[in-house]
Amino acid sequence: MRQEAVGEERWVMGAELPSSAKTLSQEKIDRYARASGDFNPIHVDPAFAAQTPFGGTIAHGMLLLAYLSEMLTAAFGQAWLAGGRLKIRFRGAARSDETVTIGGHVQRVQEGHEGRRLWCDVECLNQQGEVLIAGQAEVKL
Repeated sequence: MRQEAVGEERWVMGAELPSSAKTLSQEKIDRYARASGDFNPIHVDPAFAAQTPFGGTIAHGMLLLAYLSEMLTAAFGQAWLAGGRLKIRFRGAARSDETVTIGGHVQRVQEGHEGRRLWCDVECLNQQGEVLIAGQAEVKL
């Protein structure tokens, strides 16, 4: 017998995923650089980054992706951690001191003998509403 995921019945086509907002800071970007070992000056050197087309430091794309995965974990728990799949495209850069919003919705639901499979459109937006990351998550409940 299959164990139903907590709140599984709420995941129907069009259902909104729990959104979250994260405010970036140079300190958060620097901590991510230390954790990842990625010290590209576009992320950690404000003087260097000021001379680039970005005009300042930008967050690591993988930091934003971690926020997206955090949102999917909040939505689907162990089902996401055990076998969730994510296909994304980076569309823009997030600057230090910006607030990004992570969210999505259920785009498709498939019922099968092994349970329910969901495909969700997911995104990360900056505070101007520009898409920084867009993609699709797949999870089996």
